[in-house]
Amino acid sequence: MAGALRERGHEVTTAARTARAGVDHAIDLTTAGVDEMRRLLAGHDGVVLAMRTEEQKPLRKPIYPIFRRDMVEPVVRLFTAGRLEGLTRGVLLGSYYTYFDRLHPQWRLAERSTYVRCRVEQAREGRAAAGAGLPITVLELPFVVGRAGDRMPNWAGPIDRWVRSGWPLIAPAGGTAVTSAQRVASVAVDALEAGSNENIPMADENLSYAELIGQIADALGRSRRIRRLPSAVVRTSLRAGSALQRLSGRESGVDPAQFGDLLLTDLFVDPPTKRSLADAFRESFTP
Repeated sequence: MAGALRERGHEVTTAARTARAGVDHAIDLTTAGVDEMRRLLAGHDGVVLAMRTEEQKPLRKPIYPIFRRDMVEPVVRLFTAGRLEGLTRGVLLGSYYTYFDRLHPQWRLAERSTYVRCRVEQAREGRAAAGAGLPITVLELPFVVGRAGDRMPNWAGPIDRWVRSGWPLIAPAGGTAVTSAQRVASVAVDALEAGSNENIPMADENLSYAELIGQIADALGRSRRIRRLPSAVVRTSLRAGSALQRLSGRESGVDPAQFGDLLLTDLFVDPPTKRSLADAFRESFTP
């Protein structure tokens, strides 16, 4: 994203939790205060924020305070600092679950999922902290393929090893919207330059899970038949996982039983741009 901004002539300062090549400042937003964030933002006109927590990892109950600490409170502090420093535009990278929460209120996603609840609060409270003078665009991201600098999607490694292993390829019913890291960067820069206050659900392609796994296999040069995983097996296994979590006094940001219902649904964003993702798949999965 920094590269996309520089290509359009913008001066860029980068920050991340850990120091590495290409990062100008190391800062942990979960612990940094407003004054520290103000020093980081001083002299800038806009800010792009990407942060998340692992929604599938089981944690000791209650997990809501942990998710709020990691996902909501840093956003509120950062946009408070941005408002105090006179920033005029911001972009927050969010999740397409908030799009589906608006589109299908009967699913009660924010009510049933701590992760989705905190994504909703992140956007709402971040905008409230920013005030009218600092509009915040929220990009609601689905599956993202392709490299972001030297970083890969966190789900790419396990799928890569599975497809290379030669084990049968199976996929459940349902599907997902998919976009590319390059496209996310481009839309984020557009949003930053526009200074809008929109929610932008993103999709380049809507793929069934069989199509998604098939494209990964093609990129790896391991094309083969994708078999259908029975929905009853998916639901039973995830309900068992949910029960085990409850018995151990743990829960995750997205309850496994609820995730089964989502997994078997076409989580499609319409209309997709229909931009080809072949190059992005090849970036993420190389033979």
